[in-house]
Amino acid sequence: MGKRKSAGKPTSVSRGRKSARSEAAGGFTAEERAAMRERAQELKSAATRSREGRASEEDAVLAKIAAMAPSDRALAERLHAIVRANAPGLVPKLWYGMPAYAQGGKIVCFFQGAEKFKTRYATLGFGDKAALDDGNIWPTAFALTKLTPDVEATIATLMRRAVGA
Repeated sequence: MGKRKSAGKPTSVSRGRKSARSEAAGGFTAEERAAMRERAQELKSAATRSREGRASEEDAVLAKIAAMAPSDRALAERLHAIVRANAPGLVPKLWYGMPAYAQGGKIVCFFQGAEKFKTRYATLGFGDKAALDDGNIWPTAFALTKLTPDVEATIATLMRRAVGA
């Protein structure tokens, strides 16, 4: 007779291998799981901030920007100023632990720092509420490494387009 396999719970060794396999097969990274936890916390505290008003939302965004790594902070601060100047109707809010800007409760654009997700560049992304449509294909996310005057002008134009101005 051959060896019988245990019908009980998998051993810790096999569970560990399964976890590694599931992450390698498309599971979430630690950074992504942390962002999801932050989003859950944002939703819990959103009710309090909505009672306090728009200024409280912006304070939360500015506090998150201030806590970023220096390179991400510089980009996020400048991007915040560009958004506020070119799309003043957008409401700043936190979205997955990152600064975002919404219209009618829907995300129009967001900033994703490079440091948080351990990527080589930060990202300026746009949600489907952004009016950037251009034929059958158009970009919805842009890599950011440095904000030069030309890049800032491009972002300002994108912001105005995104909100239909």
